[in-house]
Amino acid sequence: MSYPPEPWHLRGQMYVSVWSVPRRDLPPLPGELARVVRPVTLGGRGLIGTAWVVYEPGGVLHYRELLCAVLVRDGARPRVSITGIWVDSPTSRDGGRELWGIPKELAALEIGGTADRDGAGELAASAGTGSGPIARAVVRAGRRLPGRWPLRFSVAQLLGARVRTTPVRCRAGVGVGSAGWDVDPAGPLGYLAGRRPLFTLTLRDFRLVFGSAGAAAGRP
Repeated sequence: MSYPPEPWHLRGQMYVSVWSVPRRDLPPLPGELARVVRPVTLGGRGLIGTAWVVYEPGGVLHYRELLCAVLVRDGARPRVSITGIWVDSPTSRDGGRELWGIPKELAALEIGGTADRDGAGELAASAGTGSGPIARAVVRAGRRLPGRWPLRFSVAQLLGARVRTTPVRCRAGVGVGSAGWDVDPAGPLGYLAGRRPLFTLTLRDFRLVFGSAGAAAGRP
């Protein structure tokens, strides 16, 4: 095994945009997963979250990432399902796929910018593969809210022939920002091309635990 066992303890910076998308344009969920979970919709629209992430030294891995996830429900229980994700680390790709069924692909990512001690500043990010560009964005981060905020949620993915639900725990400094996105309409996030996010949040200096030790112990 060339990747760390779960849980993964990670740290870094995250820039999250939330979008409202008509149900007909939501990315499809694969096979058995689509029979277990359903997109959460209101007025015929679902919620998509996209995030640029820089995982920094100090966690089990450090790399860059662009992800896209849809808000779903398993009965009455809310879940997140990752429908598109690109990383610049083969180790992260392999671990994400084999541990949790997360469909990670390799891409060239550039994420950089400036921020002051309160987290305000501007970030420029881009992602693309040999097949072409995926997206670019400029994120303008506002100042942080007081304190550090906890966040817990579960990720539902198709792992082999079964649905795997994975807990995620995070604590971060939170700020409200804005983002201008340029999505390639012919790329894998083409359903977001020409749209604007509802809002953007920055999660500064986050500490995140993905997965659980109990699940790792029970894996054959």
